[in-house]
Amino acid sequence: MQAIVVHAYGNSEQLQWREWPDPEPGSGQVRIRTRLTSVNFADIAARRGGYDAGAAPPFVPGLDVVGTVEALGPGVRDLEVGTRVAAFPLGGSYATLTLAPAALTFPVPDTLGDEAVAGLTVLTTAYGLLTRAGRLSPGETVLVHAAAGGVGSTAVQLARVLGAGRVIGTAGSARKCDFVRALGADFAIHSLEEDFAQRVLEVTGGTGADLILDPVSGAVLERGLSCLAPFGRLVSYSQMTERPAQISTRPLHRQNRAVIGFSNGHLRRSRPEALRPDVEALLRLLEEGRLKLQIGARFPLSEAARAHDLIESRQNVGKVLLVP
Repeated sequence: MQAIVVHAYGNSEQLQWREWPDPEPGSGQVRIRTRLTSVNFADIAARRGGYDAGAAPPFVPGLDVVGTVEALGPGVRDLEVGTRVAAFPLGGSYATLTLAPAALTFPVPDTLGDEAVAGLTVLTTAYGLLTRAGRLSPGETVLVHAAAGGVGSTAVQLARVLGAGRVIGTAGSARKCDFVRALGADFAIHSLEEDFAQRVLEVTGGTGADLILDPVSGAVLERGLSCLAPFGRLVSYSQMTERPAQISTRPLHRQNRAVIGFSNGHLRRSRPEALRPDVEALLRLLEEGRLKLQIGARFPLSEAARAHDLIESRQNVGKVLLVP
């Protein structure tokens, strides 16, 4: 098969298009012929060498795949060869073939195209942030950082679907703010020109946000605590900055606030069975047209380096796809 291989940690030049051994499915596994895969920030972190769950070079990156089941390993009963599926692979998905556990492989309804489910990672991450970690209640105010990205653009839509009373998004340009508002956010804050915490307090009448979704950490998380409402939850799910956040516990226990960590990857590895009801709920929302994965760009799989460069430049909106 052909694959993108990280042959050494470093910049996008370390992504090489080359021949790679065809994978053979073991017990409880399926082999999938790739139709689409997507780029996640974790892929970039793994390429740089800063991702805790990343592999040592040489390795194939990629966290999700849409494709067709080509072969079944021993013990697989609920899937058939030829079925179109979305899956979380065992190895990387930047390849023409990939292996996935049957437990993390989900048939795609005929009513949905490949691109509708091409970002299984961002779909389940956004859903988990709002439901599992964030415990969103109807009527609450949600602040979504990096709201123009893959997870953020999905979370803005899902927050509305799940009954949020007010949705606020931050983004790094006026163009991105327009995009966030078009997704259904009540307010979009230009994070490079405005103090987001002050603005959140203004639009909430001084109460603050009940739920904050933060992939940035560092100073952004620290500042976020100043606009977190009493009984509010701040969910940290990545660290885009080099410096981790440093927080005081006093503002937490004095007003029943919480800082919660969430990792979709850890959930996938430790409790894979928990993702099936989430995926089934998301597929229903996609079929009903209540949720739409925002596609910002498409690249040939062989040009994955260009896709990484686009995301690292922070110019992209929505999801970036790779097509074999």
